[in-house]
Amino acid sequence: MESVREAGGGVTGAVLMRFVWTHGGRNVFLSGSFNRWGELIPMSPVEGCPNVFQAIYGITHGNHQYKFLVDGEWRHDELQPYTTTEYGILNTIQFNMEANFNPEMIPGSSMELDNEAFTRLVSVSDGTLTGGMLSISEADLQVSRHRISVFLTTHTAYELLPQSGKVVALDVDLPVKQAFHILFEQGIPMAPLWDFSRGQFVGVLSALDFILILRELGNNGSDFTEEELDTHTISAWKEGKSYLNRQIDGHVRALPRHLIHAGPYDNLKEVALRILQNEVATVPIIHSSSEDGSFPQLLHLASLSGILKCICRYFRHCSGTVPMLQLPIGAIPMGSWVPSIGEPSGRPLAMLRPSASLSSALNLLIQAQVSSIPIVDENDSLIDIYCRSDITALAKDKIYTHINLNEMTINQALQLGQDVYSSYDLRSQRCQMCLRSDTLHKVMERLANPGVRRLVIVEAGSNRVEGIVTLSDIFRFLLG
Repeated sequence: MESVREAGGGVTGAVLMRFVWTHGGRNVFLSGSFNRWGELIPMSPVEGCPNVFQAIYGITHGNHQYKFLVDGEWRHDELQPYTTTEYGILNTIQFNMEANFNPEMIPGSSMELDNEAFTRLVSVSDGTLTGGMLSISEADLQVSRHRISVFLTTHTAYELLPQSGKVVALDVDLPVKQAFHILFEQGIPMAPLWDFSRGQFVGVLSALDFILILRELGNNGSDFTEEELDTHTISAWKEGKSYLNRQIDGHVRALPRHLIHAGPYDNLKEVALRILQNEVATVPIIHSSSEDGSFPQLLHLASLSGILKCICRYFRHCSGTVPMLQLPIGAIPMGSWVPSIGEPSGRPLAMLRPSASLSSALNLLIQAQVSSIPIVDENDSLIDIYCRSDITALAKDKIYTHINLNEMTINQALQLGQDVYSSYDLRSQRCQMCLRSDTLHKVMERLANPGVRRLVIVEAGSNRVEGIVTLSDIFRFLLG
């Protein structure tokens, strides 16, 4: 470390100190008792030394402790003086105001630690965050959101289109039973609906539709029978769906009258907001060369995952220009969390045991208006996750025709889908985990992978579920 007197004298007793990290990394930050652990100070790479980062910061005389945040992980430098405290290992510096301005660094020195401020920042003993918001300045937060907003508004949905691929659409006159099997065979959770008589795309058939259908089949008082699945069309089902929605809990939002879609030249921010505001998973990208919208072409199904992939690709080598991407996920007010003892319960996190009935899982998916439920053991350690799209596995060998939703367990239902997931190579992607100490940038990179729609936040080692973060959570935070 080096120190220099501030230009023009500066504040009496304040000296600019050069902090150095020599162990590499992509994004390196500094924080310490000299700023009350309330700010992440960016460290810049040294030209010609790719593994060396430096930051200059003004400190006053006295004892100080500090630590480095390297690619989302809190680390200390073993080559610099350090001490072990109840909060973990911290680098130390003792700076005395003397004529030569050389700081004296004492290994293992006993110092007064600002416990409250440090605990708010991070518990370095296990690398996990505690308590409240790790602070970046309001200006940095606004700059970060502005840069992402500028990117989204200057890029269009056209950039989401793959070089090659297929999009499955279903005719509204198709029997529900046949549609159910098509989704299963194609390995897709939803499909746009085409009305031949109107020459338009008119809606979407999703896994939620089949959950509602199976609930009706299991309802003894329902007039909807298994035989009717052979003749009951998608169009007829959609007409009755608004009535079923009103029976769920009395306040489910009304169905939109028109198909929610986007055009290829809509900007990405418009597409993302359309998905969030209408609480849908995807929107069809539809293009028509005529002014009246006739002869529409279905180009793609846009999702938040695809948009996030564009963001990650654009900022991959300049993430340091977006300071909020370096925030640990546990320090950001997003997602659903298991409340700690004594803390008020915010947005609840629904979890179930593998022995719970499939009926209870389907009811919870609908009533809690979530797309997935972590399945945990008696210690709340993650075993698996049950998603809305898992319902299509019941189409295999027409299993849905001879099961009782109240008798089948979640574990049995998941076993039915194992062959499906292995054939589509999706099983390893369906139960993705992260730690609360992982940075927002790292979480975004993982959520941008195809087939990954949420990350379960677990405790390191035990895999005890602490929370869950979804694509929607990420975008609500990014867009403010």
